[in-house]
Amino acid sequence: MDLELQGKVAIVTGGSKGIGKAIALELAKEGVDVAIASRSKGPLEETAKELSKKTGRRIIPIVADMTSWDDVQNMVETTVSTLGKVDILVNNAAMVGGQVKGTLAEATEKDMVEDLDTKVVGYFRCMKAVVPHMQKQKWGRIINIGGVSARQSTIYGMRNTAVVHMTKTFSDQLGADNITLNVVHPGLTLSEGVETMLDSRAQSQGIGRDEIEKNITQNVAIKRAIDPKELAWLVTYLSSPKAECITGEVIAAGGGAMGGVHQ
Repeated sequence: MDLELQGKVAIVTGGSKGIGKAIALELAKEGVDVAIASRSKGPLEETAKELSKKTGRRIIPIVADMTSWDDVQNMVETTVSTLGKVDILVNNAAMVGGQVKGTLAEATEKDMVEDLDTKVVGYFRCMKAVVPHMQKQKWGRIINIGGVSARQSTIYGMRNTAVVHMTKTFSDQLGADNITLNVVHPGLTLSEGVETMLDSRAQSQGIGRDEIEKNITQNVAIKRAIDPKELAWLVTYLSSPKAECITGEVIAAGGGAMGGVHQ
């Protein structure tokens, strides 16, 4: 299937590693030039060189903190001035698993505010900066990376629930401009951070890494963790003209959470 993405331009936040890197790679393989953004200059530049070499596309690294409006504006302006336009935004920049954890007694206001500022308000900043460019060309795709914790009673899932509500709200507003917005919920995904966490847990419990993964995927229908490229394939499709009829929707890509029925 030709996804009709040749010549498009994307911004992928949190693009230096993990899910963001996988998404940037798949988009580039389909002919998209990509601006990848994160706060860490070294890994960002290394990833840009690696992806450019693999795909032959223009991959530009932009150092940006999504909690800074100035950084977000600069990210978008640099993308447009360097790559000519912006067609696709993938909001992915956030701490894996969230910053705020524990019970009400254990969770701190500081962690809650920082978590929401990075993921929810950060996504809002990026959309606010990108949408005027998409409206001028009457075309755009925005994919917000959430998390299956939005469907669970966990304190760190609050940010993902907010992302869903925000995405639906703006999809209603922007559909007439041929701009679609959707949420993809990853489950347990084998990014670098998750790999390290699983290895550490296996070592501390004195059991094999495979056993750790098996134990924590008992409630996953396919009984395994997800490879980042599997999420990237889905995001790439949603970024394409072929997915024009899908907007304001939430697609979980976690291998199938058992027991729940979502309508």
